Parts: sequence; C-alpha cells; structure tokens
Amino acid sequence: MTRPTSSAPSQRMLRVGEQVRAAITQVLQRGEVRDDIIEKTVISISEVRMSPDLKIATAYVSPLGVSDHQSVIDALNHHAKYIRGRLGPQLRQMKYMPEVRFRDDTSFDNYRKIDELLRSPEVQRDLGPAADNEDQE
Repeated sequence: MTRPTSSAPSQRMLRVGEQVRAAITQVLQRGEVRDDIIEKTVISISEVRMSPDLKIATAYVSPLGVSDHQSVIDALNHHAKYIRGRLGPQLRQMKYMPEVRFRDDTSFDNYRKIDELLRSPEVQRDLGPAADNEDQE
C-alpha cells in the first residue's frame, strides 16, 4: 500500500522538529559554542523543519539586534557539527542524530511587507467606508 504524498509535514516531523529546536536553544543559551559572533548575539530560533527521513534539520534563525545576519548564519553553519554533537543528551531517543543546517528566517520581513501593503493608501481606498465603520465599533 502506498501512502499519498503530501507537502505538509507529518506530525512526527513537527514533533521532532520542536524537540530539535529546544535542544539547539539550550546549547546556545548555555554558551557551549565558543565563537565571538555567536556569543555576542541574541539568536532566536523560530522553527526547525525536519526532512521526511528525520536526518536533516533546517533551523530558521533570527539574529536580534544585528544588521549583518549572514555573518551569524555562517558562524552557526561553521559550528554545525559541534552543535550536532552537543544535541545528543537531549535527543538520545532518536535513531539518527540529524545533520543541522542554519538558514536566515525572513518570515518577519515578509509579515512587515504585507502589513505595509495592507496599510497603504491604495488598499485603504479599495476597502472603502465599510472598513472604517468596522474600526469604530
């Protein structure tokens, strides 16, 4: 029997992704990675997406208060094997320790652009007076 293919992640992929996210967060919070860029930066891990075979974990990170996100992403990817090794105690129930890849989380920029578009005068004009009445209630 073949399973239907779907682009949506399975419940297992979501659960394991959340466990990996928590484990990476703990490693970074404890300061186990000795790198000047990583130690001086507050890093938010918004999501970890797992591959269907659970062997690759893609962590989407947002360095806070830093204009050059790429240098932080490069530093994290440089230390990815070390971070993977430090995940062992938190993820000992997994058969394979996933390879960790770090990517810049651009979702907040996308949300900001959508918000700016929705607040633009052209969109407000198209919404008309009905939108104004809803705001007053």
